[in-house]
Amino acid sequence: MLPQDIKKLREELSCTARELADTLKIDQLTVLAWEKGDLFPTRRFVKQMQALRKQGSDSIVRIRRGRSRKKTGMARLDDPKLWELVRKLVEHPELFDQVVKLADHFEDPAHPPKADGG
Repeated sequence: MLPQDIKKLREELSCTARELADTLKIDQLTVLAWEKGDLFPTRRFVKQMQALRKQGSDSIVRIRRGRSRKKTGMARLDDPKLWELVRKLVEHPELFDQVVKLADHFEDPAHPPKADGG
């Protein structure tokens, strides 16, 4: 497999060198060396990459990009999962009761604990 073939494969699979490396369980620098022509993949990796091509982009181990995607505070209001949860809470009293019990273990941001100041 030539360097341009590996670049084309990554393009087809819409993946980064790191994602391809993670999927193949190798170091990212190895993939980059393959793409530069400094190293060439062994038959084992060529077969794995051919299989990935057949399986498509869903076969790639994806990495998170940027900051954590967990939303908090007002940003959470844009999250459709929040509104799905609200609908379920309103519709299912037993779920509401379970969530109330669970929420007892969490601090209410509207009422932060008072600092010991004497």
